[in-house]
Amino acid sequence: MKKILLISPRTPNTFWSFKHVLRFVAKQAAFPPLGLITVAAMLPRDWSLKVVDLNVDPLEDADLRWADCVFLSAMIVHRESVGEIVRRCTALGVRIVAGGPLFTTGHTSFPEIPHFVLGEAEEVMPQLVADLTAGTLQ
Repeated sequence: MKKILLISPRTPNTFWSFKHVLRFVAKQAAFPPLGLITVAAMLPRDWSLKVVDLNVDPLEDADLRWADCVFLSAMIVHRESVGEIVRRCTALGVRIVAGGPLFTTGHTSFPEIPHFVLGEAEEVMPQLVADLTAGTLQ
């Protein structure tokens, strides 16, 4: 059984973060991490999964220590938050698999991340799961 921590980075305070509007609609974040939730649904049912949305909850070191692997999905606007997440994972020796628009278009800017899902995750998830299960992540 694998323990996968799925992390959604913090969205910076921009017009599109709707930070000041959220309190009027009783929400903590404007956009749920639907990509990560979709990926979670494609993982084996006997794996332990935890989702941390940094727009709602802090990322604790205990969460990182718990995980066998971190799945990180980000858009270009999340670059700063991603840098912080990657530094923390690297310091604790946690393996990262990164996907989403930020990495599909700019994975070469993140040499410290060893594994990427470039393009649509649905196409590679069966192989990714097989590699993780076998301990041979490519």
